[in-house]
Amino acid sequence: MKLLPLHLPTPAENLAADEAVLDQCEAGESDETLVLWEPRETFVVVGYANKLATEVNVAACEKNRIPIFRRCTGGGTVAQMAGGLNYSLILRIDEAGPTRNITTANQFIMERNRQAIATLLPQSKISIRGHTDLCLGDVKFAGNAQRRRKHFLLFHGTLLLNCDLNVISDLLLMPSLEPDYRVGRPHQEFVTNLNLPAAKVKQALAQEWNAAEESTNPPLEKIRALARAKYSTAEWNFKF
Repeated sequence: MKLLPLHLPTPAENLAADEAVLDQCEAGESDETLVLWEPRETFVVVGYANKLATEVNVAACEKNRIPIFRRCTGGGTVAQMAGGLNYSLILRIDEAGPTRNITTANQFIMERNRQAIATLLPQSKISIRGHTDLCLGDVKFAGNAQRRRKHFLLFHGTLLLNCDLNVISDLLLMPSLEPDYRVGRPHQEFVTNLNLPAAKVKQALAQEWNAAEESTNPPLEKIRALARAKYSTAEWNFKF
């Protein structure tokens, strides 16, 4: 598997990279890849089908000049900020293997990610809750989502490492859909930081996924084009 550490200048470009690398693999121009990037600023990312009015405190975002973006996968809305870590796995769909459908891919990927984090926190209980949440006990530190094409899938998520968790309550409403284990808990009681340095988490993920060789052909032009035409536009970000 290739390793692609990103240091792109804008959130729109970093979000566009997931789709661009997935397209690149689907076109046969690259193979399985682990993408890693850290947000430098605060912004909100809604899932593909999320409605802003029910998921985001739009007034607070406008007041504080917090931009809102939409990603290409489903799942819930997240607040991104310094102290977080984003990863994306572009994996080949194997009709005879664990990536053959949504459910088995979720189980396979989540267990490997759980094992990666468990190596860094051997005294803690790292659990998988809901369909694609990683938790310390029953407190969430990572949410994840999946998108599938014909030959490859995209599975990505955000890990809370050293974030200002109060920002989440400030910018997000209570979600319209929540996993049973949340039992109505507000954001500040439902999420937590891992309190780990990003470098160690990146290393653990790369080791778990055998991503040792750095990618030499990232689709930078496609990323920039997608960011301009899609991920930076109101038509995309505010479509629902």
